[in-house]
Amino acid sequence: MKVILIDTNHPLLKQGLIDLGFQVDEAYELPKAEVEKIIGEYDGMIIRSRFPVDKDFLQKAEKLKFIGRVGAGLENIDKDFARQRGIQLFNAPEGNRNAVGEHTLGLILNLFNKINTADREVRNGIWRREENRGVELDGKTVGIIGYGNMGKAFAKKLRGFDVEVLAYDIKPHVGDENARQVALEELFEKTDVLSLHVPQTDLTRKMVDADFIRRFHKNFWLINTARGSVVDTAALVQALKSGKIRGAGLDVLEYEKSSFENMFENNDFPPEFQELIKMQNVILTPHVAGWTQESKRKLAQVILDKISEFVRSKQDF
Repeated sequence: MKVILIDTNHPLLKQGLIDLGFQVDEAYELPKAEVEKIIGEYDGMIIRSRFPVDKDFLQKAEKLKFIGRVGAGLENIDKDFARQRGIQLFNAPEGNRNAVGEHTLGLILNLFNKINTADREVRNGIWRREENRGVELDGKTVGIIGYGNMGKAFAKKLRGFDVEVLAYDIKPHVGDENARQVALEELFEKTDVLSLHVPQTDLTRKMVDADFIRRFHKNFWLINTARGSVVDTAALVQALKSGKIRGAGLDVLEYEKSSFENMFENNDFPPEFQELIKMQNVILTPHVAGWTQESKRKLAQVILDKISEFVRSKQDF
């Protein structure tokens, strides 16, 4: 039994696979074209997001029985074709949901209290108290779109605040003690802070566009720790200029490459991004909401546990 590791991960994953009886080979620097030449030898593959696992790639993976994606989403894998070929797909939203919840809350509190702006000013000898007067989260209504692992983890973090938490999801009956599931119209009517926790799909791509933003009854804050493609950046910039969106905390951007490792070559920034980075009421982080020391270990452990259970359940391993 052979497994190929495409991306570096916590060492417990490699050791755990060895303990399960796998021969584990590392291909951290090998280009996709070279991996394609050898993938037919392997029973399993572990990847984060270094390259897309498309139909052409999967057709060459003649022996592949499983793919472990050390992260929450599976959008870099042709899921339908993989399942047609009987390849089991594993992801690990359980591993970084707590980290995402904490980061989301951190973005909100930073925005509300102008922490980044105040810090920069003080470092430059500027002491402005009135201009940096903050806003309290208590008394606000927080709307969450996408109430799966990430949305639920964030809602749990809000327990200590006196807030109303509303959740919208395409799946029924996902509300719990931390959030009341509502229709979109109620979310549009009541939301002060909108937090996105949806996967990247055809339904969610550029979901937050100009028309979507106009449907909110109040001016609101926007937080995106999901996928950059969910938000139309040009529409966001216009809404920030008009005040319809009061501020934004963005851990992800629509310009990210599928590997999440970079955005632009030669600093060739689109015009709307050049405007975005100059706005004081915007906080940007480089897709690190789920990227903590603890989540690195937990993500690896979740994938290892799922593969271990899969191996135990199969007679042909």
